Amino acid sequence: MELKIVFLGTGGSIPTPSRALPAVAIKRGGELLLFDCGEGVQSQMARAQLSPMKLNAVFITHLHGDHFLGLAGLVQTLSLMDRTRELEVYCPPGAKERIETYLRIPYYTLTFDVAVNELEPGAEVRRGDYVIRTCGVEHGVPALAYALIEDPRPGEFYPEKAVGLGVKPGPDFSRLRAGQTIRLPGGRLVRPEEVMGPPRPGRKVVYAGDTRPCESLVELARGADVLIHDCTLANELADKAVESGHSTPAEAAEVARRAGVGQLVLIHISPRYADEEVLLRQAREVFPNAVVARDLMELDVRFKQ
Repeated sequence: MELKIVFLGTGGSIPTPSRALPAVAIKRGGELLLFDCGEGVQSQMARAQLSPMKLNAVFITHLHGDHFLGLAGLVQTLSLMDRTRELEVYCPPGAKERIETYLRIPYYTLTFDVAVNELEPGAEVRRGDYVIRTCGVEHGVPALAYALIEDPRPGEFYPEKAVGLGVKPGPDFSRLRAGQTIRLPGGRLVRPEEVMGPPRPGRKVVYAGDTRPCESLVELARGADVLIHDCTLANELADKAVESGHSTPAEAAEVARRAGVGQLVLIHISPRYADEEVLLRQAREVFPNAVVARDLMELDVRFKQ
């Protein structure tokens, strides 16, 4: 199943000609999820050839304007497109009333329901064969990071073991792969664990909007395939990063290193950095497998072997 990250907006605080405000889409099979919703997100979705009508849920990290003020425009666009399916919106504690009030301000006719749900740090939302798990982060206002965590996959199927036990290729192979026990003509039962390896991990993607490095995020990101982390200011502005509740490249990279993630993607880049090479260099000194996100960049997340 496809798991693709599309970086719709990678800037911080102020949009620029090259960077829109924070918004990250994740396509998983037939689902489309949006993490943060900066202004103009529907335009970025059009540029990325993502239909907002396919959007299943929006996850807001916190209520600083650059992370959620695109929501009313997105909702109006969906109404103009005659959406009827409910849109789920998730947010930190205490944000539900503010978001609902914000969505009532414009004059438009809603053609669908918007269900706003508050999530506590540590909460889990089960969505079929994966969960969205949260943790609290440090940013001076109530804020969450989100992890998309797939359920473990069945182990590898060994057809030679099945044949050795008397199973003939065909439908019984499929049943064993699906985790079903089968009965041979002679009456013997063959169980999946006899012909399959141990369960294999699913994929894990973690998104932290704005945050200082913190233990809760290290734990949430433990073993993730991809960690998307705030990187607003370069190392030499570490004092300003502390003051504003953001992270430097070295700090984001240290979170990635401690959490043992596969790849670090730096996001929420300050407009002062027209050339992000300094950020990339500083991050790679701590965690080599780091990249700086750019608007409309796509990243396919593959299964571990």
